[in-house]
Amino acid sequence: MANVTYDRREQLQQIESGLLQNEQIIAVYDAIGVGTGFIGLTNRRVILQDKSFVGKKIAITSIPYSKITSVSVVSNRSWTGNFFSTGAIAIHVGTHTYEIEFRGDQKSHHVHNVILHYIS
Repeated sequence: MANVTYDRREQLQQIESGLLQNEQIIAVYDAIGVGTGFIGLTNRRVILQDKSFVGKKIAITSIPYSKITSVSVVSNRSWTGNFFSTGAIAIHVGTHTYEIEFRGDQKSHHVHNVILHYIS
């Protein structure tokens, strides 16, 4: 588990508990805003904690890199030229889009680059 970047130990432990054989964690980042609790990146998939279900239910959603069609930087200031200023990304899987917002632009940049690496 050396070189794993994470924000909260309990989120890292949740990802660790569901790893597949030969799967390695790259990073686990806390998300802010409505819906998503955290995002985990492994060498095989993206793992999202989704809190948007009715009745206070929480889902852990696994998205294999092969199912991701694109990853976007979400910004409300496109004219500034700094794409990673907002700390948000969108992951497109078929017709569904998962939007994740982070505290700090370095996390969104890292998540974007890891996903891009595995879907390219």
